[in-house]
Amino acid sequence: MPLQDELEKQGKWLFRWRSYLPLLALPLVLAALKDADYLERVFGETTEELWHIVFFALSFLGLVVRAMTVGHAPKETSGRNTKKQKAKTLNTTGMYSIMRHPLYFGNFLIMLGIAMFLGVWWLPAFAILIFWLYYERIMIAEEQFLKSKFGDHYLEWANRTPLFVPDFKKWQKPELPFSFKTVLAREYTGLFVLSTSFALLDNLEDILIDNAIDLPWVFIFAVGFILYTLLRFLKKRTRFLYIEGR
Repeated sequence: MPLQDELEKQGKWLFRWRSYLPLLALPLVLAALKDADYLERVFGETTEELWHIVFFALSFLGLVVRAMTVGHAPKETSGRNTKKQKAKTLNTTGMYSIMRHPLYFGNFLIMLGIAMFLGVWWLPAFAILIFWLYYERIMIAEEQFLKSKFGDHYLEWANRTPLFVPDFKKWQKPELPFSFKTVLAREYTGLFVLSTSFALLDNLEDILIDNAIDLPWVFIFAVGFILYTLLRFLKKRTRFLYIEGR
């Protein structure tokens, strides 16, 4: 099988299971926990707390990038579907005017913030390598799908739009207005994953090293869980978050 076809095949498989495969990185995270007190030991507790805030903010920025993307997206695009590629229309404005894969860029910021959180130098290095090998194949499969469906329209947009690094000079106003309800309906899982990941990492570190629990991160987890439960109920059981065409 030609390499391009092999990469596309791998990308389709990774796309199908992309919600679960990141869990395979858990052994790396657990291995990093034994060195997670380095910042506190060398630079003090205040420095460690500031470090945690900075990289929590970085991951939250990734969630904002995703929100800015899906908040302007029409129905059956920029979704969390996993069974197969799906795109009713080709998005070329808003976040898609400055890069071709804004959702994956948002995922990268979320991942990088989580990987940097513990302050262990080798964890983000591994995370970046795994992310690129993983998402490169997904992006190849996705772009082949879009090329086959939209033809010259896709090629024209792809030729003028950066792959992954945003070029803000190319910004074009989104065709659809921003919908906060759409963001809530599509990104409540991401918010829960974010709050859970940081609360879990911080408290595992505190339990293993200081035999204590960090209550502020427990509170962040609790808020995330409550919002997740509420928004999931509203999406699955009501039409409160439904907007025609989104």
